[in-house]
Amino acid sequence: MMDRWTFGITMLVVGMGGTLLTLILLSLIMSVLKKIFPYKPDEEKKD
Repeated sequence: MMDRWTFGITMLVVGMGGTLLTLILLSLIMSVLKKIFPYKPDEEKKD
């Protein structure tokens, strides 16, 4: 059985690790989407 400090540090490490992993995953998805659908400013001015 873990004491309060051990449980707190474990939750801190797991929480921050999960947050950083999620942010890295989202940034990779966004960079792939930018390569698939590049921004073309000339097409917007045709309105």
